[in-house]
Amino acid sequence: MYRKQYRSPLGMITLNADGENLTAVCFEDGKDYGRYIQDGEERDLPIFDEAIQWLDQYFQGKDPGPIPRYKRNDMTPFRQEVIDELLKIPYGQTVTYRDLAKAICAKRGWKRMSAQAVGGAVGWNPICIMIPCHRVVGSNGSLIGYGGGIHNKLKLLALEGVDTSSYTIPKKGTAL
Repeated sequence: MYRKQYRSPLGMITLNADGENLTAVCFEDGKDYGRYIQDGEERDLPIFDEAIQWLDQYFQGKDPGPIPRYKRNDMTPFRQEVIDELLKIPYGQTVTYRDLAKAICAKRGWKRMSAQAVGGAVGWNPICIMIPCHRVVGSNGSLIGYGGGIHNKLKLLALEGVDTSSYTIPKKGTAL
């Protein structure tokens, strides 16, 4: 396992890679940091160069396009399906957990699915920003569920030009 630090305008971000693929990208002050980031040798790698170039473009307020290669060994078919839907969310737009559930139901031919099940899979995402789970909001306009911290979710959406004035921040709960 290898690691690289990236200084973003929102704070330090740690990247992990297996040498060929990203395995985690997390804000150091986020709750997901201890969950996904592994100790590893600090090393310059082509995958880190790609990731840093992507992040530089992103933090300049530009859509950086396709994300660098990533790999997770604990990817279930359902998680992959949710990740595939997350990757379809356009830069500068948001969707709800309910929207994601409906999209998966349509693909599977189901009548309905729990938005909470989708939320659990979204919350599993170890590649923050690049796999844009920050673009998912509650159907009531609440900015819930971001492992990088609600403060960062709000800033990422604003960076993308999303009007965040109608969104609310929970006063308590696990989303904070």
